[in-house]
Amino acid sequence: MNYHVLTLFPDMVMQGMNTSIIGRAMEKGLLGLEAVDIREFSKNKHKKVDDYPYGGGAGLVMQAEPVYLAYESIAAGMEKKPRVIYMTPQGQVFNQKLAVELAKEEELIFLCGHYEGIDERVLEEIVTDNVSIGDYVLTGGELAAMVMIDAISRHVPGVLNNEESAQFDSFHDNLLEYPQYSRPEEWRGKRVPEVLLSGHHGKVDEWRRQQSLKRTLERRPDLLEGAKLDKKDEEFLRGLKK
Repeated sequence: MNYHVLTLFPDMVMQGMNTSIIGRAMEKGLLGLEAVDIREFSKNKHKKVDDYPYGGGAGLVMQAEPVYLAYESIAAGMEKKPRVIYMTPQGQVFNQKLAVELAKEEELIFLCGHYEGIDERVLEEIVTDNVSIGDYVLTGGELAAMVMIDAISRHVPGVLNNEESAQFDSFHDNLLEYPQYSRPEEWRGKRVPEVLLSGHHGKVDEWRRQQSLKRTLERRPDLLEGAKLDKKDEEFLRGLKK
């Protein structure tokens, strides 16, 4: 998987992604990341990439040409038109399902806006996906792009040491993850549930499934509508609701 981030702040992106699991995956060659500085494609001697909006209004708008030239510098060498994700609060809300879908791509381009946004004409020309990480506004798209890259990368083969890790994350099967415990067995009077100490894998799996169902019902009941439930799950939930 190769990520390409079109941005006014390339250092912010590279410094933010060069650590932890993502950084190690990049070192192993499992992930590629480049941050392309849109200012480098400005024809203005001061590297200016924004101007006042037509029709008036507050703020500045990023101009179409530098953005397009930055995009073209990447896309020109690709065999097919890549997916270009524009980080915008007006887009579809990012979720686990979309992360899994995007992890199947070989190349992804993220476009990070600033100021009052980007000239609509270039967005119409190059953007394939408008995506938001939540119903709020950030000063720029870089943080949102990094959030998406982190979430997507977890589903790229080899990135996680334990291939089962992503399989049991929250939102797998549209359920929240079960509670986790580590040593010691007792901490400040609170003990690890006995079933986790039993060594009985079947009972452990059943307990974890039930805890996922319970936690989802308590914290995110809206997710249950799209969850993959069998008769045993449904019976357990009915018992909880009673």
